[in-house]
Amino acid sequence: MQIKHPEVYSIIESIGLHYRNNIANRYTRPVLALLPLDNSHWAQIEELTEKTTHYRYQGYHLDELYPMIIAMGKFILLARKQGLQLFKQSSSLADTRLSSQDKIFRDMALSNFSANLNVLADAVNKLYVKTVELDKEQAGHKPPVLSRYPELAELGRYLIE
Repeated sequence: MQIKHPEVYSIIESIGLHYRNNIANRYTRPVLALLPLDNSHWAQIEELTEKTTHYRYQGYHLDELYPMIIAMGKFILLARKQGLQLFKQSSSLADTRLSSQDKIFRDMALSNFSANLNVLADAVNKLYVKTVELDKEQAGHKPPVLSRYPELAELGRYLIE
C-alpha cells in the first residue's frame, strides 16, 4: 500500500529539516555516527530525512515507512541514552581549529541537543499516528500493515525514554 498524503509529506519534510539542522549537523554528526545502530537503520534514517523528493512522486509504501519510523525511534532512544555521554567524551568536538564563532555554534548545538531530540520525537510520533490512521483507513476489513511490525509496540518507549 502506498501513501500519497500531503500531511505525511509535510511531517516527513519537517522531520528531515529538523534532523539535518538541529540533530545531525556538522558539529554533532561525527559523534552521532558512533551510536550503535545497524547500518540498515542508518540507511532508513537517511531515506526518511534526505530523500523526500524521491518519495514525493512515488509515495511511501507502508512496508518502507514503518521501518523508517522504527529506525528513527531507535536513534532517538540511543541518542538520549548515549549521545550526551559521547559528546562529552569526544575529542572531535574539542577541535582547536574551530573559529570562535564555530565554537559558539557547536556549544549551542550541544546545549540544545536534548530539547531538539524532544522536538524530533514529537514529530516522529505525529508521523506514526497519521500513518496508522491512513493504514487503517486503507486496510478496510483486512488487517492493517502495521500488524506486520510488532516492534511498533515499542515505539512509544523509544520516543519518551
